[in-house]
Amino acid sequence: MVTQTSFTLRPRGRGFHLVTDEVLAHLPALPDTGLLHLFIRHTSAALTLNENADSDVQVDMGTIFDRLVPERQPYYRHTLEGDDDMPAHAKSTLVGASVTVPITGGRLNLGTWQGIYLCEFRNRASGRHLVATIIG
Repeated sequence: MVTQTSFTLRPRGRGFHLVTDEVLAHLPALPDTGLLHLFIRHTSAALTLNENADSDVQVDMGTIFDRLVPERQPYYRHTLEGDDDMPAHAKSTLVGASVTVPITGGRLNLGTWQGIYLCEFRNRASGRHLVATIIG
């Protein structure tokens, strides 16, 4: 069985946002065993798995990525959409556009401290569109 659904996450500002519960709210019932593949249809945001317990992780990840790919660099050529746009594209490439999570017992088989993150790299963004494919 393969099921696919598309949905939009609520808009968020720049940062690393735990979205596990919001993603689950948009999904149909999960099979007993299988895989959930999530794909983000944007080039200035990303998806990843990371710690879901300490919100300092979210802050630290933002700081790390802003230092890795700073804004307003003289070598950027793609600058018409704002200071945060080209760095957002680079950060998105570093993190990636998708995650895959195993499904076991009808639930996401995440580690104890894992959650699904929306990595929003624009200062102001509209809701982000995701495609969820469930294989089970």
